[in-house]
Amino acid sequence: MAQVVKQFPGSCSSTQTRVAVDSTGLAPGAISTFFVKRVRDQGNGFTWRHWRKWTIAGIPRRLILAELARRGPTNDCAKLRPLLKAAGQHVRIDLVLADGEFDSERNHQYIRRVMGAFSVIPAKRGKPTWKIKGVRAEMRAQFPKKLYGQRALVESAVSAVKRKLSARAPGRSFRMQRKQALLLGLAYHRYRF
Repeated sequence: MAQVVKQFPGSCSSTQTRVAVDSTGLAPGAISTFFVKRVRDQGNGFTWRHWRKWTIAGIPRRLILAELARRGPTNDCAKLRPLLKAAGQHVRIDLVLADGEFDSERNHQYIRRVMGAFSVIPAKRGKPTWKIKGVRAEMRAQFPKKLYGQRALVESAVSAVKRKLSARAPGRSFRMQRKQALLLGLAYHRYRF
């Protein structure tokens, strides 16, 4: 199924900026995951259900530049490039902050060579004894913690969306749940401004 990347036109000027990326899961219904786990552990079993995974690229002023929604659980590593490409249509990106979920040499090279930006992604993948090379080795040796701390601003945006708006995408079909997840970004902008 094709991935949908939602962009927010006119949300920023064309100046250089720092972009932070984060993902979160959205519940597919009104039943809490705690309740489902408790009932399943008691042997009355609910079947396993997929959820929606919502990934956003935002800037420190807590604006969402681009977002995408897809079925979870999934690996987000390959989704970083299309998300940043969509965000790059609105602002000139000079720094990308992402968590270890997006860690790959390919992502670092795309950010640094194609986008001309600096990437800060912790090198989490692989065993500590593995010999890693390139930018990932640089991240493991001299990780810029102070720069990486700014990623907390996009995490606070995700937290605000889940607390104030919704932590669910309760549609009956995957298509409707994806639309509901993507509407969270628009609703967040409306809520903030």
